[in-house]
Amino acid sequence: MQRKRLSGKFTMLPVIVSLAWPTMLEQLMQTAVQYIDTAMVGTLGTSATAAVGATSTVNWLVNSSISALSIGFLAFIARALGAGDARAAKRAAMQAVLAVLVTGTGFTALTLSLSGVIPALMQVDAALRPLASTYFFILYVPMLPRAASIIFGTVLRAAGDTRTPMKTGVLVNLINVVLNFLLIYPSRTVGAFVVPGAGLGVVGAAVASAVAYAVGGLVISWRLWRHPQVSPRGERLRPDRAILRPCLRIALPNMLQRFGTSLGYVAFASMINSLGEVATAAHTIANTVESAFYIPGYGMQTAAATLAGNAYGANDARRMKNLSAMLIPLEVGLMVVSGSCLFAFAPALMRLFSSSAEVVALGATVLRMVAVSEPFYGFSIIMEGMMQGVGRTREPFLFNLAGMWLVRIAGTALCTQALSGGLVSAWGCMIAHNLLLFVLFLFCYLRGTWNPLRDGRT
Repeated sequence: MQRKRLSGKFTMLPVIVSLAWPTMLEQLMQTAVQYIDTAMVGTLGTSATAAVGATSTVNWLVNSSISALSIGFLAFIARALGAGDARAAKRAAMQAVLAVLVTGTGFTALTLSLSGVIPALMQVDAALRPLASTYFFILYVPMLPRAASIIFGTVLRAAGDTRTPMKTGVLVNLINVVLNFLLIYPSRTVGAFVVPGAGLGVVGAAVASAVAYAVGGLVISWRLWRHPQVSPRGERLRPDRAILRPCLRIALPNMLQRFGTSLGYVAFASMINSLGEVATAAHTIANTVESAFYIPGYGMQTAAATLAGNAYGANDARRMKNLSAMLIPLEVGLMVVSGSCLFAFAPALMRLFSSSAEVVALGATVLRMVAVSEPFYGFSIIMEGMMQGVGRTREPFLFNLAGMWLVRIAGTALCTQALSGGLVSAWGCMIAHNLLLFVLFLFCYLRGTWNPLRDGRT
């Protein structure tokens, strides 16, 4: 009997891997380009790095709000396909098109109109504000295709197609890198060859990203339209309450969570920006470095959400139980490895992006601190993914909001503003936030409240 149970768990491994690896590769490519962007802008000096990184948390705020909306469609579509209802999945895909049009247009108007004041609100150094504002404005011109990339990518993943978003992400990143080389630097001679360049600096980096985003949005929209399972072709473009109501019921807590936590990131970054140029540059680079080491976690989260939604739709309690028993140790093991690598190579990775010894030393210190907490955060990531897949988004909303505002923001305000602490104390508060999430999600897991099929006999 024990052997049969183990066999049932491990038969899910190929499915988990097939869903997770394209997402991991997609995120790896995105992170690689982020590394390249940071390194290329970093050659222009610490001021350029600070100007680009100073508003990055606002970017997280916008992207995460749209991504949170897409979670409602992921849960609905995964459950519909698990139950064999292909028509409901296609209807939901058309509602996703409507969501792209509304959010893309709304965020375009909002971000472009506020681009002049956001650097000031973020406490960016006065000398850097004009450049930071210009960078921000250009980055948000293609907001509609950016919304399409986020929402349509999630719709495709809900249908088990993680390769199309991956391929689109690879294309976007290649375009971004090529345009960076052509737009950031002036024309120069490399050996016997003359490499053309526009010499636009930070503005060139923004234009490169904007063009890449626009192409990515168009490509993924076309691929969704041709998809055999979730193409919205033939469905009417109008609000469908039967679809939107359950999607929004799932998405709303997740949207509030993402908005609340991302607003917390903005407040967190604002307090760090007030610590000066060195702290801002070290924080920006360390965030970029750290993001690569969360790739295994978030790649597995996508697989967890899709497979949990499928199991829920099929009312298969045994599959749900096997899924959690397989995913959690796999996730924690991956994060132990990634955290160990981050701890070992932190100084070398910081030196890739800055020649300032002060920036490198400070960034390496905070990276080694956060590396120790990665396995605990990995558990939280996978639990949140499974809960998203089954539509349980209320608890993650409460957990994340409490951790962000009661621990990270309140703690950072106390340490940096009242006690005159530095970047190390701020990242210490961030780690305390991650550990609180681990405790709360562990309690939820042990009680079984995350699983709507926990009492099932299927």
